[in-house]
Amino acid sequence: MRKLILAISALALAGTAAFADPIADRKALMKANGKAAGALSAIVKGEQPFDAAAVLAALTTLSENASKIDVAALFPAGSDKGDTTASPKIWENTADFQARVDKLKTDTAAAVAAPPADVDSLKATLGTIGNNCGGCHENFRIKKG
Repeated sequence: MRKLILAISALALAGTAAFADPIADRKALMKANGKAAGALSAIVKGEQPFDAAAVLAALTTLSENASKIDVAALFPAGSDKGDTTASPKIWENTADFQARVDKLKTDTAAAVAAPPADVDSLKATLGTIGNNCGGCHENFRIKKG
């Protein structure tokens, strides 16, 4: 009976994955990244005290989310249509887009492996990660309004 339940659960999960919405999935990742980056930014700006555990948690979120960015799965052909700000440049220059994603993965993983110990080192770390995000958004995102 247990094997039957596991098999049915696996099939249900596989069916759900087949109907995944790449636009919604990437929006959810970006929203979570924005929240994590916002928490780090508040510390850098002095709006929140430096808390090593909170910094590591936010950096871990950024790193885990970066590792989930599978360009082929989240940016399949045709997913530039609909409620998205993804620029057609993603599909025109996928190699550059992938390189930027890979750099984000590397930089966020490095930040988790050696987390900042104080506000000044957090500023440098956030600057590196922010440059990754900003560069990608500048080149591969359509600005709203």
